[in-house]
Amino acid sequence: MKQLNIAEAMPLIKMAVEEDLGRGDMTSDLFYKDDGITKANIISREEIIVCGTAIVEAILACYDKKLKLKIHVNDGERIHIGGKIATITGPLCSMLTAERVVLNFLQRLSGIATTTGKYVQAIKGTKAKIYDTRKTTPGWRILEKYAVRCGGGHNHRIGLYDGILIKDNHLAQLGRNFYPKLKKIIAQARKTKGVKFVAVEVDHVDDQLNHVLGIEGIDIVLLDNMGQWQLKHAVDMKNAMKTKGKKPLLEASGNINLHTVSAIARCGIDRIAIGAITHSAMAVDIGLDR
Repeated sequence: MKQLNIAEAMPLIKMAVEEDLGRGDMTSDLFYKDDGITKANIISREEIIVCGTAIVEAILACYDKKLKLKIHVNDGERIHIGGKIATITGPLCSMLTAERVVLNFLQRLSGIATTTGKYVQAIKGTKAKIYDTRKTTPGWRILEKYAVRCGGGHNHRIGLYDGILIKDNHLAQLGRNFYPKLKKIIAQARKTKGVKFVAVEVDHVDDQLNHVLGIEGIDIVLLDNMGQWQLKHAVDMKNAMKTKGKKPLLEASGNINLHTVSAIARCGIDRIAIGAITHSAMAVDIGLDR
């Protein structure tokens, strides 16, 4: 699994600290005057996949260099109810001041990892893989996509700059019988530096897919908002055309949830893109206990 680059997350961490701390922790300042060292444990109150410990140390350092972290469960690992994720050691006042921001990051990212893990488990035994989308919280994309990886999922393009996805609104600009123009665009796309993949969205199997499958240079065909019979038809059509190698891969997307993802995976699809693993993941319950 590709690890998180902490430096990329620092602007968000600093913003979160400034947002919460402001002019200072008025409450803790009333109670704790000494610099005595204490310990507190970060505890999971649900069965979850942990994500976010990789940045907790960076968060603590923003408050007090004396705060130290010992991680017991690494990102991407499962933990049961009551399990100890990590231990923080240091001045109590600083610890309590940092508590909320630490938990906000852990709860959100572990929620995404846990939700992703449920989808990955639901399609176990099929060849399909779970992918995220660009439907992320503004400013949190690098972290949320890291959480998807911790949950066993895979990242689609990070932004508009590293992958080419030609959607229906792009194709509408080409007018009717757009395939000759699309073929030229695909050829141009293959020459673009830094592109991880070239994908084309298809809305109708019979009207569009056979033409798109015949265009060389397409890595992924996105099958948008299609039912199971359409997806199976698309898989059969690709197999019948005997395309060279495994490409293009077929990707299902649109209104897919935990109730439907297993049946979609069994259609023979290669990839399933799910916006819900980021935009609808619930934060999990994690607490700091002394």
